[in-house]
Amino acid sequence: MPVVLITGCSSGIGRAMADAFKAAGHEVWATARKSADVDTLAAAGFHAVQLDVNDNTALEQLAAELEGHGKGLDVLVNNAGYGGIGPLLDGGVEAMRRQFETNVFSIVGVTRAMFPMLRRNKGLVVNIGSVSGILATPFAGAYCASKAAVHALSDALRMELAPFDMHVMEVQPGAINTQFARNASHEAEQVIHESSPWWPLREGIRARANASQTHPTSASDLARDVLNAVQRTRPPRLLRCGNGSRALPLMAQWLPKGFLEKVLSKRFKLNKQL
Repeated sequence: MPVVLITGCSSGIGRAMADAFKAAGHEVWATARKSADVDTLAAAGFHAVQLDVNDNTALEQLAAELEGHGKGLDVLVNNAGYGGIGPLLDGGVEAMRRQFETNVFSIVGVTRAMFPMLRRNKGLVVNIGSVSGILATPFAGAYCASKAAVHALSDALRMELAPFDMHVMEVQPGAINTQFARNASHEAEQVIHESSPWWPLREGIRARANASQTHPTSASDLARDVLNAVQRTRPPRLLRCGNGSRALPLMAQWLPKGFLEKVLSKRFKLNKQL
């Protein structure tokens, strides 16, 4: 029975993947930050672990628990993350740091901690990126930058793990039906303030927070695609799935930059002078 560890399984993509892998016969270790979510996962039959992916001590404890289990690790899915929304200069360095700690730094931290078990089983690392890392949009600069970093580090890690007969697959979802938009909207409302120079453009910020829920693909469909890719003899380097996952990168590649910026500025109400 293959062993898979998935981070960020409280809801959305993480929970859908945990369900899909479990149904396919994998032994699923599912993590979440909040104890109530861990209890829910345990009740559903997972090896449920409370984990803050930025907590090195917790990572060491999880690694020791997996080591003691004695089966190694076949698949690691680095899914934990969130979307910070708002003008870059409003959020500032601190918001950028928080975004990168969870979306980028944790991938290195978790993978490093699990490396001995993955190496033993010649395992697969799956990093959940986003098409937002390919097509940057206003009012999501920190999030887009973090996902661009996920893309770069996945490429580098793939080459560095190859000598150990280990593989890396990056997943770049498009619009997926999850709580992302609700969480992003909440995040945005913490940033939007009358003192901001972008206060007159607040409806554009709110529009960006909800953009990921435009005709979204279900999380279960994404989870099925990820599972099918993982089960291939040679998993792909890059998997794109969900509404917009192919069209948006093509737009970024082929449309003139100036034209694309005009389209995005109009979409998010930046096409006027303040």
